[in-house]
Amino acid sequence: MIHVDIIAVGRLRKGSLLSLYEEYATRLRWGLTLYELDPKKPQDEEKLVLEKLDPQAFVFVMDERGKSLSSEDFSQKIDTLAAQGRSRFQFVIGGADGHSQAVRKRSDCLLSFGAQTWPHMLARVMLLEQIYRAQQIIAGHPYHRS
Repeated sequence: MIHVDIIAVGRLRKGSLLSLYEEYATRLRWGLTLYELDPKKPQDEEKLVLEKLDPQAFVFVMDERGKSLSSEDFSQKIDTLAAQGRSRFQFVIGGADGHSQAVRKRSDCLLSFGAQTWPHMLARVMLLEQIYRAQQIIAGHPYHRS
């Protein structure tokens, strides 16, 4: 079974973004763990992120310099990796200043939502929606863009 970890700097507070995140979390049949990191100083962020990364997991780091994948390509990547025996996927969303070089270097895939800058709290919801969409595509549900 696939398990997804979302490692995110900052906390989603009550409101519409949290409600939307929770909606997608309840739809997801894959395992899901959210780690919300709260660095006391900006320089602590790298250490906290690296401590959460599992050496056995496939690590996607959300980064504006990363590769932009269509929903179908994203789901195919996860499906292919799962077929190769990978079952744990970790997604890292940094804070306002982005990721350190050490975090980017540790990634297996730098992933981007495009050239635009997105608030990291909104990116968390967008990411979970795409993970849910990948689950549905992999399960064979019709995808309206095919």
